[in-house]
Amino acid sequence: MSDVMDWDSAYRGDGVFGGPPPWNIGEPQPELAALHRAGRFRSDVLDAGCGHAELSLALAEDGYTVVGLDISPTAVAEANKAAQLRGLATASFAQADITSFTGYDGRFSTVLDSTLFHSLPVEGRDGYLRAIHRAAAPGAQLFILAFAKGAFPAELETKPNEVEESELREAVSRHWTVDDIRPAFIHANAPAMPGVPAEVPYDRDEKGRLKFPAFLLTAHKPE
Repeated sequence: MSDVMDWDSAYRGDGVFGGPPPWNIGEPQPELAALHRAGRFRSDVLDAGCGHAELSLALAEDGYTVVGLDISPTAVAEANKAAQLRGLATASFAQADITSFTGYDGRFSTVLDSTLFHSLPVEGRDGYLRAIHRAAAPGAQLFILAFAKGAFPAELETKPNEVEESELREAVSRHWTVDDIRPAFIHANAPAMPGVPAEVPYDRDEKGRLKFPAFLLTAHKPE
């Protein structure tokens, strides 16, 4: 998807989605919100591909220090504006190429990837995983939430680079120690999914959003 996607246009609301990407649901993805409630995250936190930064903002409200990086200047501006309006001094956001960014060596105890990995070109994955590894402190935890292979109709011309479990494990394990990969869900606003049939064989959550098959990976950087 990211090979052809103009992400800044998407976040301006004049792109293919006619609004924000549909998996930006106005709150953190439920899979990662559950980990937050369970106390799985430690400051400082990197929100890789933060978008409108619902996850970063929720963490900052609970006292975490969070840095969000995104390729879209529109998304970054909106995230910074939201943090200022809420008085969240521990959240900051910057534009960056997530596959090659520098300047945070060894800083982060937690790295969060909420629907970014599958949005990268396949050839950009290794640079991304290397960059976030460089930014991570020894012992840091990595969490990746990504669409599973088959989440979208095969005939769609433009769709995310969905992953097989083995594919995700192999890519991440080049730089990180993988601890767990389990089936999960990405919640998305169905009306904004171009090319997705109105009736798809997926459950909906209590707010009517589609629950797309996904994987949740947990990994760490050795001490």
